Amino acid sequence: MELVRLVAALAERDAAVRLANERTVLFRCTDADTVVVAASMSGRLTQPLGVWLVVGESYPAQLAARDVATLAALVPLRHVVIEASSLSREHADVVRALLTNDEVNFTNAVATLAGAFNRPAPPSPLTVWSYDGERLVDGARVLSPGRVVTSAAGELTDFV
Repeated sequence: MELVRLVAALAERDAAVRLANERTVLFRCTDADTVVVAASMSGRLTQPLGVWLVVGESYPAQLAARDVATLAALVPLRHVVIEASSLSREHADVVRALLTNDEVNFTNAVATLAGAFNRPAPPSPLTVWSYDGERLVDGARVLSPGRVVTSAAGELTDFV
């Protein structure tokens, strides 16, 4: 499996759409809300998209999960990467737990959820990755960074 992180500005949205229609892209916007920019691509994407979200105190994993569920109803979303200054795997676990139609009762180092709901669940299954500062991790699957290039769309990093 190969995924490509695209870090781009809002002004490069059209180039980002073209690239996302050619490759599996994990999109992160540098100067606007990533979820809002990804939602604005609705109707223009012919391939599934991924988003790269940075969570923390001001944007906790619970809000990221809400945004992901909403975004998945608007665009063909396949992958979500959760980056945090620490405990990225635990933040990703919170997002993953909240992407169901079920009641969530969950506790880990970053959140305690009791009787929580985040409905509706995304229309198709999503892979939620954590980024540990170097690698993408989803359970036993680990992707490491490779080539980094600058393109018209923004900075691209291959993860293989």
